[in-house]
Amino acid sequence: MIVVSGVGIISAIGNNLEEFRQALYEGRSGIRRVKYLDTTHREALVGEVQLSNAELASLLQIPLRTDLSRTVLLGAIALREAVQKAKLTKDELRTTALVSGTTVANMDCIERSYDGNNPPQIYGDCGRTTEEIAALVGSFAFLSTCSTACSSAANAFILGANLIRSGEYTRVIVGGSECLSRFHFNGFRSLQILDSAPCRPFDSTRAGLNLGEGAAYFVLEREDVVLARGAEPLAILSGWGNTADAFHQTASSENGEGAYLAMEKALSRSGLIPEQIGYVNAHGTGTINNDASESVALKRVFGEVLPPVSSTKSMTGHTTSVAGAVEMVVSLLALRNNFLPKNLNFEKAGTDTIVPITQTKFDVPLHHVLCNSFGFGGNDTTLILSEYTKSDNTISWPAKRPVFLKAVIRYADIPIEELPKLPPLVTRRLSGLLRRGLLTSLVTLKQVGVEHPDAIIIGTADGCVVETANFLHALHTEGEGCLSPTNFIQSTYNTLSSLISIHTKTHGYNSTYSHGKDSLKSALLDAMLQLQFGDINNALVGLHDEANETALVCFLDAETANAIATITNVEDLDRICGDYSC
Repeated sequence: MIVVSGVGIISAIGNNLEEFRQALYEGRSGIRRVKYLDTTHREALVGEVQLSNAELASLLQIPLRTDLSRTVLLGAIALREAVQKAKLTKDELRTTALVSGTTVANMDCIERSYDGNNPPQIYGDCGRTTEEIAALVGSFAFLSTCSTACSSAANAFILGANLIRSGEYTRVIVGGSECLSRFHFNGFRSLQILDSAPCRPFDSTRAGLNLGEGAAYFVLEREDVVLARGAEPLAILSGWGNTADAFHQTASSENGEGAYLAMEKALSRSGLIPEQIGYVNAHGTGTINNDASESVALKRVFGEVLPPVSSTKSMTGHTTSVAGAVEMVVSLLALRNNFLPKNLNFEKAGTDTIVPITQTKFDVPLHHVLCNSFGFGGNDTTLILSEYTKSDNTISWPAKRPVFLKAVIRYADIPIEELPKLPPLVTRRLSGLLRRGLLTSLVTLKQVGVEHPDAIIIGTADGCVVETANFLHALHTEGEGCLSPTNFIQSTYNTLSSLISIHTKTHGYNSTYSHGKDSLKSALLDAMLQLQFGDINNALVGLHDEANETALVCFLDAETANAIATITNVEDLDRICGDYSC
């Protein structure tokens, strides 16, 4: 059994767990006019943490450096609280893994130093951000970084749970951190989905979202380990599911297919039926498309009689990459304190949305809560928390199946005549990295005779550098006026994994890791664990970077025929990364 033993958070409605809980009780909004974000749009409404960088550094008792990202400062504060709440020692951290989620990462630092001529390698570094957060709190046994846009932190829970199931670690800390930046803010402005008024999730007059920032981390542990060290299990991580909507890079499908499948997967894993869910913390961004799509998906899962549903983004703002962890804190507090947090600003339902709860309710017995997080590219993740009841302490993890490497293909080795012909409209919109990555993936799938892989998992140290550079340069030279959304959309690190799922119409598991030189290893590790447990039967895994035009795709499955290599442990992954590095 995987339990929660500690939680830490910092957000627009509280600088620690107790402040956050009290704000939820009071239904207090943290949406305010810009105070700290360096933008010309001072009238914008955002969910900012109400502390300057200098004040954040002071809380951490460290000197403030210009190259230290606000994402790092926020993350270190939340991570430190989670460690303290779990009563972990420095020695115990040395055997603990940390999986963090972020997308914009240290972009706030890059904006300050950018002069229009900086080399491409300076455009964001998700892995470095995770490493700097960890270094301010302790020494960890393993680090990795999920980067799947607004579902990043939620997906960290999945790898964290599987690392515990594998027996490699008895304790993994999961979550994420994200600060507001001019890049981030103006990217969403370019999509024309920011509301100039407080956001109104599911309301008939909803007009967009309010961006937020923050950080949140959960300590996940094996139950027997928590009890043995005298700590308190707070809840059970009972279910999780991730799927690809396979529809569009920014819009959700009308039938909410990805969201529906993610909820179904999470329920199946937890062994629960829909009627047992007592509360749903919805993704609920306040955009017209998202709320309508999620409403359809909720009705497909629960029928016309829904459990209580609310979106707490109306209080915190949409904290993007860290939203999954922030809203899992909401879910945990609701579960442990038997209350239902309200959906602010809702007045009238439209014909296309559900009706959320509009009053905070107390003394409501809760046993299971469900939390949704959906990201760009249709990366949809659902997590379920259940109340803790002591088990018999018998650990029965699934037996590990052998995993086989079936194909390794580099773009540079593919004869031109064997490259698939993409529609001109698709080709015109793709940069070098995306085109190479998609073509190499399609060639690999054709070679192994698989049309729809069970999982698409990408590793990338830098993401789409060209698109990121173009958007940053436009921001630098043209200011915060009318910027093109295309480069912003493709600057997210999971653009390629989403592109492959959309092009192949594949709804399976979909994730992206961005952790420097260990990006491919993290992607392979995720695939290996899920294959060993029988959660998936095959996986398309790639390493894609602008540096040296890297495009490497591997195919893994559980069938022995035509295997190149057998994979049983992390050492095998190290060998594959070494043998096939570009």
